[in-house]
Amino acid sequence: MTPLERLASLSLGFRSRFLTYDEVTKQLHAWADAFPDVARVESIGQSTEGRDLWVLTLGPEPSRLRPAAWVDGNMHATELCGSSVALAIAEDVLALHLAPDDALTELALPAPVRARLKEILVYAMPRISPDGAEAVLQKGRYVRSNPRDRRHHALAPRWLCEDVDGDGLSLLMRKVDVTGEFVESTARKGLLVPRTLDDEGPFYKLYPEGVIANYDGKTVPDPYFLSDNDTDLNRNFPWSWLPEPEQAGAGSYPLSEPEAQALVAFVSARPHIFSWLNLHTFGGVYIRPLGHKPDSKMEPSDLAVFRQVADYGERYGGYPTVSGFEEFTYEPDKPLHGDLTDFAYHQRGSIAYVCELWDLFQALGIPRKKPFVDHYTHFTRANMEALAAWDATHNKGRILRPWRAVNHPQLGAVEVGGLDPRIGMSNPPLEEVAGVCARQSAAYLRVAAMAPALRAEVTRNDPLDANARRIEVTIRNEGYLPTFVLASAKKLPWNEPLYAEARATGCVLASTAESMQEIGHLEGWGRGLFDESASIFYQRSRGSRATRTLGFTVTGRGVLTVKVGGHRVGHLELRIEV
Repeated sequence: MTPLERLASLSLGFRSRFLTYDEVTKQLHAWADAFPDVARVESIGQSTEGRDLWVLTLGPEPSRLRPAAWVDGNMHATELCGSSVALAIAEDVLALHLAPDDALTELALPAPVRARLKEILVYAMPRISPDGAEAVLQKGRYVRSNPRDRRHHALAPRWLCEDVDGDGLSLLMRKVDVTGEFVESTARKGLLVPRTLDDEGPFYKLYPEGVIANYDGKTVPDPYFLSDNDTDLNRNFPWSWLPEPEQAGAGSYPLSEPEAQALVAFVSARPHIFSWLNLHTFGGVYIRPLGHKPDSKMEPSDLAVFRQVADYGERYGGYPTVSGFEEFTYEPDKPLHGDLTDFAYHQRGSIAYVCELWDLFQALGIPRKKPFVDHYTHFTRANMEALAAWDATHNKGRILRPWRAVNHPQLGAVEVGGLDPRIGMSNPPLEEVAGVCARQSAAYLRVAAMAPALRAEVTRNDPLDANARRIEVTIRNEGYLPTFVLASAKKLPWNEPLYAEARATGCVLASTAESMQEIGHLEGWGRGLFDESASIFYQRSRGSRATRTLGFTVTGRGVLTVKVGGHRVGHLELRIEV
């Protein structure tokens, strides 16, 4: 059995279905056990229900510092496809390390990209919210991140998700009510659509399947997406965090959630993480910084790099890229606070962005809207009917469930059923998961290949006299990105310049000043897209910003060891015979 055949035999089918927590755990450990030279799995913490938070490290010598790409998924419980794509990216990286180059044509990665990827580390955290994902998979209930609620509630009515009809799922309930805002579609039986003046009824109130805590027999509370799960993990990270009620779902304090705390502790100890893909669903779009200001306020060279990332996303991933502030704020000029990609970009200096997997809007033939966020809020009655028709013909009817009459313990006669958004809405149809995985892996692996690439070589080793030699070492960055990665990240206190440390064994350095020399940061050859270098009337290269030469004068005979590098890009070591 070849390494690729063995890799294929270990797959638990994540490219065609959504794995349970136990299956995700089994998949990661199967890879680590089978390929210990290039795969290592570790728990970085536990959820409140005691599930390990797994991170997979990919690459030879996983403890050796060098540039690293990060991918995570399933931070929001219903967004299961993120786990599949993160696992697919991990599997593709494993294939790169295990197979000869000519066996990887199906990845459509050119030889230079494959070669560059073999030099970096990849970290994959396929399931950030294991408790929530398990509740969604097993019970069908809506959970934003995790099914926990530690708030001190007033004695006011609120909704609690429960399985009312005993079918194992918690979907929706409808109740006939003359004040209802919904009516059944005349085009699609069972589908509820927004009521208009022309409709004759019957009309319905639409609620989550469940019961009302503190019900007084009269007051039915408004449904709220955090009524019985208190925190949105993607509002719990420390950069620009704001408390409730200024930011819904923020948690009681930054990193109050064990999942967020474990993730931040892990990545903060790894300044070599330079790129970051945060996988969500749905929409078919990439969302990049800035999240709190317009592009005119963004560092221009950062914006150029993100334009290059957007080009990869459109060409290989099939999705457009939008600014988080300009096209993905739910209320104008009111940015979201405490999200993960803001933390990764502003505090960890990474090329960080979101991918909203699965372009449902394109599947339904909905034209592109601007701002993009209007796709979610401007969903019409005709769009709903198109969704139901598409579900029947292309999704095996997984979304629209029949209504069943039930006697609710508090509300009396209701019907349970309606929309099950798990497959076809929140996530792609199972038949399309493999394609989503392949496209997003092809796009992100090109971003990962933009890594800085530090090189060092002896370019002079000449005698000065009978007992002394002059040695020169040239250090280059042959990668796309500079060693500081993003211009906005240069100011971060941990983003140190490169240094060279020289140690003489047997021989002697003529000057102690040469034992530790600052190299500074080195530029890469890439400039992003459409910066000033794209000007057609003045195309020129930069000077020697990517190269630095250091000199050492050594007396006697022995070995001069020169260690070159920094926290951001790792270190190289040259052993020079003198």
